[in-house]
Amino acid sequence: MSFIDMAYLKKSDLQNGILTYNRKKTGQKLSILWEALMQEIVDKYKDNTSGYLLPILQSNGVDERRQYKLRAKQIGRSLNKIAERIGLKVPLTFHVARHSWASIAQEMNIPTDIIREGLGHDDEKTTHIYLSSIYTSQIDKANQRILKGL
Repeated sequence: MSFIDMAYLKKSDLQNGILTYNRKKTGQKLSILWEALMQEIVDKYKDNTSGYLLPILQSNGVDERRQYKLRAKQIGRSLNKIAERIGLKVPLTFHVARHSWASIAQEMNIPTDIIREGLGHDDEKTTHIYLSSIYTSQIDKANQRILKGL
């Protein structure tokens, strides 16, 4: 799920163990099964004063888009610090998480149409472009390993 979609989730989007929301980018309606790990995160960061599911935006009359942009920057900086501390060679971003999910799904031979749905893409061509960039990076890594072994 994209960060913007997480930010705008409302408590009312979660009913009977199903999270239903519209993607901000495409307007596509998505429904996903609510997992126990998701509930643990919500419980940990619960805010009874807000109608939002996660404490990214506040219902305090301040422009939500501005709040979203500020929080995205704050969290982005925190992710960069984490990446630096653990020695990642690539930047750690929200988008990297989506790529990681798609990459793992592809490696597990999950059908492309399921990956497309999971990513919330309207068009399977977009998913193929996404997955081909993952595949290319895997080839690059394989080449590096082979060259080191020579």
